[in-house]
Amino acid sequence: MKVINPDTIAKPASRYAQAVEHSAGARRIVISGQVGVTPDGRIEEGLEAQCERAWTNVFAILEAAGYARTDLVRVVMYTTARGQVGVCRSVRDRMLDGHLCASTYLEIAGLAAPAFVFELEAEAVKE
Repeated sequence: MKVINPDTIAKPASRYAQAVEHSAGARRIVISGQVGVTPDGRIEEGLEAQCERAWTNVFAILEAAGYARTDLVRVVMYTTARGQVGVCRSVRDRMLDGHLCASTYLEIAGLAAPAFVFELEAEAVKE
């Protein structure tokens, strides 16, 4: 995997890659949106807790499929909590522990259930 942050465009606004390239023939997994729900079906309270649980769920899926968090190439974070980009980025940076991948943050009107305030989609490639 190759991280691409060219000097010919603006630097990333936070800790992410502008692009990630992988070679042909690599294994790829696309993970459906994960929300802040525990394995027993409990919805976490608050944005930060839901962010952390969604990341934990993504990592559990990666592990079950034989991937590591360092195989992540792209994430998309959705939230209904306006103006909370700092919280979402902080959790992302902590959970990724220095790993860079392409990252998008979106503030949206709603998710699948009113109690959900955060959802995370992810894509990983294993070279």
